[in-house]
Amino acid sequence: MTRSFRHPWRAQTWTAIRALLVLTVVLGLGYPLLVLGLGQALFPAPANGSLVRVDSRVVGSSLLGQSWTDADGAPLPEWFQSRPSSSGYAGEASVASNDGPENDDLIASIGARRAAIAEFEGVDPSEVPVDALTTSGSSLDPHITPAYARLQVARVAEARGLPEGDVRALVESHVRGRDLGYLGEPTVNVLELNVALAALGD
Repeated sequence: MTRSFRHPWRAQTWTAIRALLVLTVVLGLGYPLLVLGLGQALFPAPANGSLVRVDSRVVGSSLLGQSWTDADGAPLPEWFQSRPSSSGYAGEASVASNDGPENDDLIASIGARRAAIAEFEGVDPSEVPVDALTTSGSSLDPHITPAYARLQVARVAEARGLPEGDVRALVESHVRGRDLGYLGEPTVNVLELNVALAALGD
């Protein structure tokens, strides 16, 4: 008994088409829908961008830093300020400067920031923390150090006519410890702090 091998490419083509269809359904539709469903069921806030709402209105994401300045770019004294951003906090332009510690432009910009922040906060330049002077790797870091948040307490309290002790207590309540107790450093989320600050003045 002989077997014909005149058109083996037809069988191979049909097998490839069936494999493509199956994999498209399983990996192109089934798997993404499974991940979406698990994300919505188990981690709804992160799965939807960790959005922060005030009176049902979205004011930002707790994962992204944002500017607290006026139309001319001047920092608003009634708000806690974020870390500098080389991208203007634009998510589509997230980028690090890649400037080294001996780069003249970086040294000059840090010096200018140090002087401006010291004057804005009414402190000695030596008291300005490093995170107030440098951008994060993404330029979108939503956090500052507790030291930088505490440095801003007096200025924010004065601008809002609030007791300094109340504003300081608000900052301390928003200090987040190290992840798992040992990873990273304590941080303060600026957006969440400013949302709570607005509510404190109501």
